[in-house]
Amino acid sequence: MSQSHFFAFLNRMKFIHRWGLMRNSLPENIQEHSLQVAMIAHALAHIGNRFFQGSYNPDRVATLSLFHDAEEVITGDLATPVKYFNPEIKTAYKQIEKVAREKLFQLLPEELMEAYDDIFFPNPETEAENLKLVKAADKICAYLKCLDELNAGNTEFSKAKRTIEDELNSYKLREVEYFLETFVPSFQLTLDELNLDYE
Repeated sequence: MSQSHFFAFLNRMKFIHRWGLMRNSLPENIQEHSLQVAMIAHALAHIGNRFFQGSYNPDRVATLSLFHDAEEVITGDLATPVKYFNPEIKTAYKQIEKVAREKLFQLLPEELMEAYDDIFFPNPETEAENLKLVKAADKICAYLKCLDELNAGNTEFSKAKRTIEDELNSYKLREVEYFLETFVPSFQLTLDELNLDYE
């Protein structure tokens, strides 16, 4: 049986730091980010199904989220202002991400490729609703990162917070609005404040 480097590469997600152009009080890597995106996307799917007549598959959404940045173990995390500086850079970087994702996928044993194919390469048409939730969860996580940094006294994230708020509002997703209203305020509380109900 031959060896595969697939999961050894994924293990290196913890070495890829996000927000590279900004001063961070609380460093964040893509491994912990992917877990948070998966948890929030999973919640958004359940919220959509429970409250807004959605027909999401929460487990599918969570799985797509876990691997949504996997190619960054090869490319690193390119800062948003660079990635979207102009259409040419955006297009070129999308191609780089695609090649990196394919290279990582090829590390799988052939017998497992079928199981991971639609996770690494989801169909943008049939998966449009699921991918929309992954993107929304990704943006919510970026917003939460801004709140963490601002709570730590790091004003470097002030403009990013405003920009991300505008983006989240532009989605016009009721699942997102529900999450922001119901869960996000607690992220600004201290541990003592969160524990008040247990005293």
